[in-house]
Amino acid sequence: MNKALYKPLSWVVGALGGILAGQVFKQVWKRVAGEEDAPDATDRDYTWQQVIIAAAVQGAIFAAVKAATERAGAIGYQKATGDWPDD
Repeated sequence: MNKALYKPLSWVVGALGGILAGQVFKQVWKRVAGEEDAPDATDRDYTWQQVIIAAAVQGAIFAAVKAATERAGAIGYQKATGDWPDD
């Protein structure tokens, strides 16, 4: 495997991470708010505070899952090739 293969691999890992993050957020929101779906920014039935909190929680979960999946992908690449992706 060479470093040129890492970029497409990282895209796949990133896409899977995005799907996972969406599922994690949906479960967290359901448990915390007791609702199936988080409010959209244009949802008139929610307050500013509810919309901003939902967005902040979603952003934090997506960032954490993205970092974890990118790190796992880099470690997996290193184990498979002996090289760190950014070297």
